[in-house]
Amino acid sequence: MDKKKVAVPLVCHGHSRPVVDLFYSPVTPDGFFLISASKGIPALSLFFLSEFYPFSFGYLLLTVILDSIKQLDSSPMLRNGETGDWIGTFEGHKGAVWSCCLDTNALRAASGSADFSAKLWDALTGDELQSFEHKHIVRACAFSEDTHLLLTGGFEKILRIFDLNRPDAPPREVDNSPGSIRTVAWLHSDQTILSSCADIGGVRLWDIRSGKIVQTLETKSPVTSAEVSQDGRYITTADGSTVKFWDANHFGLVKSYDMPCNVESASLEPKFGNKFVAGGEDMWIHVFDFHTGEQIGCNKGHHGPVHCVRFSPGGESYASGSEDGTIRIWQLSPASHDENDSLPGNGPIGKVKVSADDVAQKIEVLHISKEGKTAEKEKATDA
Repeated sequence: MDKKKVAVPLVCHGHSRPVVDLFYSPVTPDGFFLISASKGIPALSLFFLSEFYPFSFGYLLLTVILDSIKQLDSSPMLRNGETGDWIGTFEGHKGAVWSCCLDTNALRAASGSADFSAKLWDALTGDELQSFEHKHIVRACAFSEDTHLLLTGGFEKILRIFDLNRPDAPPREVDNSPGSIRTVAWLHSDQTILSSCADIGGVRLWDIRSGKIVQTLETKSPVTSAEVSQDGRYITTADGSTVKFWDANHFGLVKSYDMPCNVESASLEPKFGNKFVAGGEDMWIHVFDFHTGEQIGCNKGHHGPVHCVRFSPGGESYASGSEDGTIRIWQLSPASHDENDSLPGNGPIGKVKVSADDVAQKIEVLHISKEGKTAEKEKATDA
């Protein structure tokens, strides 16, 4: 039987709900890491059920849903960025997690949730360091390059900047966003903020000193993904069935390519900048030549729409997160395998391919204790 050259990904199990955000740390002395966020059932819908049904039926329906909500995936996961091996889970949110990120040194993590909070975590121990309360769903979060600030945005149409050196101090608020905030990012050495909206097109660039919009990158559809390249030269956006590349310093449109389907996320290869990947509703990961827009690869494996794609910091691989609840890590240059071959999953549900020493070291470094977290889980479930 002839073997075809196809990409066989590392399949990372563990999430029970759709994976909606992925973030790679830069390379650190201990390697690089991947954090993921997964959404669940919108918590707010529970409060409105009794308004539409008689009390007895509404109560019964609420009971059934509350029983099933115990399985709600509301915990970001940390993995080895190279192997995909599960390192730990950050437990504490009581709603779907929409966004996650790591700081430059991968020492702290942050997440934004439907429970109206953004949380700051110790990435070595898994402990919750701070919970920043909001008045609505937090859709996006990002650490500043110098790691001193945390930026959040969401349904309130307000950008908030928290000083992590003074976490109890009120945040600075920028409240002129024209719509509900979908993505946020920092650029220009933390002097500029980038944001896109869930309900209107365009990317807005804010001057951090004045708190005003200094430029808008126009798009026809809402921007579902916005990434600043590792070298700071380009902004990569996905809107509708288009991927665009913008000059991050002069804000001109550099390239625009039509995609074979509606795409939700795109990422530029960071080392050479000669390829990019995109994923969306057709469940495939498409690889394109940056200079020509020609499709040079197409990876199949997910069983649901792809919500997020990200290149690793060295560009040797890229990860994808899907509606099917899995993360897949793809090598840029696939080896020869039979089309029916597959690599075993490597998460809390799959078999982790690491040595006993590696496991012991990881447990020692990131001891997310079961004893301390069980009580928290019970409280969250009862809530």
